[in-house]
Amino acid sequence: MTKLPHVTWLRAFEAAARHSSFSSAAEELNLTPAAVSQHIRLLEKHLGVELFRRLPRSVMLTDMGHAYALPIRKAFTDMQGATSGLFAIQRKRRINIRTSVTYGSLVLAPKLAEFSALHPDVELHLTTAVWSDRLDDARIDIDIRYGTGDWEDPHIWPLSYDTGIVVCSPDHARRFGPQPDIAAMVQERVVLVMGSEVEWQRLGAHFSLDLPVPHHITKADSSMMALQLLVGGGGAGIIHENFADRYIAQGTLVSPFPYRLPIHEAYFMIIRPDALNRPEICAFRDWLISQEGTAEGAS
Repeated sequence: MTKLPHVTWLRAFEAAARHSSFSSAAEELNLTPAAVSQHIRLLEKHLGVELFRRLPRSVMLTDMGHAYALPIRKAFTDMQGATSGLFAIQRKRRINIRTSVTYGSLVLAPKLAEFSALHPDVELHLTTAVWSDRLDDARIDIDIRYGTGDWEDPHIWPLSYDTGIVVCSPDHARRFGPQPDIAAMVQERVVLVMGSEVEWQRLGAHFSLDLPVPHHITKADSSMMALQLLVGGGGAGIIHENFADRYIAQGTLVSPFPYRLPIHEAYFMIIRPDALNRPEICAFRDWLISQEGTAEGAS
């Protein structure tokens, strides 16, 4: 088996073959024409064949030169592609974001293309968690968390204050007639989100409604799961308006009542203290706050 030629000889050969000129190859490679000519002579000696015909004012590939130039050019192209694909991405700035599955899927993800267009050199890595009350993973830069905001983290920004609305599938609503009775709907079947089980009682108290205890309850550990249960006809539920809007626009859910229940909890952005000195983190923080329209200061 013939020993592989030196890569410097191959680079000179590939450039000269592409330009049909030692001088142009030398200019591209930042070498002298004499150096290029020497590299190619060493390559020809190594291979035992002539790759170029030297003419008075130019050079031409021999048949063997033509045959050799194609795989050599492909090899350099493949190496360049592999290098760019595997290692260029590491030169990008990276933000690791953790959020709830519902907020991440329905609110954050649809907006991220805009941030990426503004900051193409920043790579976003998203993970989800059903419940989160502390930055317990050193790899997470930004935690988007649901609650009252009374955590001990030093850098917290409120993102959204929302209202809860009653939603159900169109078929389920039709079962209660053209003007459905909310008490009858609650009594039959409801879907509850774990951690928000008292929302029906709050709705009744807030709007002075006499709501009964539901006969059948299904619980979901996230609003996303609750929404899917409701789409499937699982009953009625109180869901954040911000989450339900897309389903209502698509016609898979309806909101048959005018009630808008203020939600005590909200979504907050928590940033790890040692990440705040990174420009990409501050850029994402400012962008997301502007998207949510809640520019109150950090606590």
